[in-house]
This record gives sequence, C-alpha cells and structure tokens, in this order.
Amino acid sequence: MIPDATGSNAFSAAYKQAKQQRVVFVAVERHGPRWTVKADAITAPQHFVDDSAYDAIRSAVNQLIRAREIRPDSSAGAAYCVLYDVTGEERARELAAAVHGALYGDLEPLARAVPKAS
Repeated sequence: MIPDATGSNAFSAAYKQAKQQRVVFVAVERHGPRWTVKADAITAPQHFVDDSAYDAIRSAVNQLIRAREIRPDSSAGAAYCVLYDVTGEERARELAAAVHGALYGDLEPLARAVPKAS
C-alpha cells in the first residue's frame, strides 16, 4: 500500500514510519491537480539497491521525461527518486508501486508501467 503523503504532517508520519520499520520510503503526494511520487532508500540503511534496479529506474525516469509525462526536474539518484507532475492519482500509484518493486529487485512492474520506447 502506497501512502498518500500530501501535506507536511502526512509526509512526516509516512517517512517516520518507513524509517522506524527500516524499509524503503515510497509515497505519493497531491500538488493541485497533479501528483508527485517519492522514493527514498535512506530509510532502509541495510537495504542495497543493485545496479540493474538503479539503471532501470533511471531509464524509466528519463523515458517519462522524454514523453512529457513528468517534469524535466524529476530524477532518480542512488538513494532517492522523485517524479513530479504525474497526471492522476491512479498513475502516480502505479509508478510508485513500480519504483518500489524495482528497488526491491522486481523490475517487471516497472517494465509494464513504462514500456521501453522502440
């Protein structure tokens, strides 16, 4: 279940819970009519994100930027990923779940959510 971390209190509570459970933080936030997806592996210090997961997430973010589905200042770093201006909560949750799966080594949801351009 991907939490809705809209607002500073909701964000702080969701982030604190992930940190206490030592799991990767993943959440969606509403910003007006658009949504933001955030993922942060710093909350899970024992968790290792392998290169194939990082490469897949970075590639998906670049592809979403090129398709103008997210803002160009969205990014995927070694420990943090943010996707700005996603249209609709359903799509934001789909992308959040896909990023979450990839961070834990399951790349299939990401491949379905962001098919490689031909």
